[in-house]
Amino acid sequence: MQGYNLIEYERKYYPIAAKKKILYLPHAVSQMNRPERMISTIEVKKVIEKGRIIEYYPEDRRGESCLILGKGEENRSIHVVCAPKEDFLAIITAYLPDDEMWKNNFSERQTK
Repeated sequence: MQGYNLIEYERKYYPIAAKKKILYLPHAVSQMNRPERMISTIEVKKVIEKGRIIEYYPEDRRGESCLILGKGEENRSIHVVCAPKEDFLAIITAYLPDDEMWKNNFSERQTK
């Protein structure tokens, strides 16, 4: 992704979407409720409001979306994939990133 697209996305959607109603899709709920994760809705909201967009998916099958990195309880890193819609922000998934798959404090994918 080109850097300017991410900046444009953040300026256009992120501030607006963070203030909307939040809809947790079934996949997000199941991932958040896994016993080894237990990610709360409060943590997801904090990631949305204070996190940083690290990937942008303009052609996602669910519509334009992005991956946000932020901090939850006890300063743990959390990834949230979300898609801004007209009336709400859809949470597609939320998970604790794995250091074997991510580098630079979970902000970049590891290359194989």
